[in-house]
Amino acid sequence: MYTRLATWTNATNIEGGIDYLKKTAAPLFHQQRGYHGSSASADRAGGTFTVLSIWETEADRDASESALSKARDEASEIIGGTINVVKLEQLVAEVVQPPKPGCALMVTPFSMDPAKIDENIEFFKTVIVPAVKAAPGFCALRNMADRSTGEGFVGAVWTDRAAMEAQAEVAAERRRETASTRGITFGEISFREIVVVDTP
Repeated sequence: MYTRLATWTNATNIEGGIDYLKKTAAPLFHQQRGYHGSSASADRAGGTFTVLSIWETEADRDASESALSKARDEASEIIGGTINVVKLEQLVAEVVQPPKPGCALMVTPFSMDPAKIDENIEFFKTVIVPAVKAAPGFCALRNMADRSTGEGFVGAVWTDRAAMEAQAEVAAERRRETASTRGITFGEISFREIVVVDTP
């Protein structure tokens, strides 16, 4: 699977963005070949709004660009702030409970030597994923990266903010260990709420 992440920072009208996604963008997604669903998350206090779309192949994702770029421009007029779009490959996806609006999302940016991606993803699957899945309140997890740069994100979804916060310190310790032993650099963690989930 392949993904596209559109993130607005310093957003001034997140509720308007949610409404636009539901009424205008989601129907467009459904018209595109290879569409496998989308979700939106928000940090209202921090002014961040992100739309994640999932695609069967890289070609499907890229072919949808012309149809969806106009919608992103229209959304930006509503949401305000600055938009950044990145294209990634989905390397790991685990779902125990399908995420729904109201769930909590912890987003962890990372970077590594691109040559180490496969090795580190195997470690992630065999060591990190089982530990995270065993935590109370876990719903889903996604690891996405750009293989050319070694940059990407891990998103972990929890039933509610309390469940997410209960795991935040455990996750921080896990990141410190992983950074020192596997050459991974982690960015600033973002705590958000899932606000839209759309399935084809």
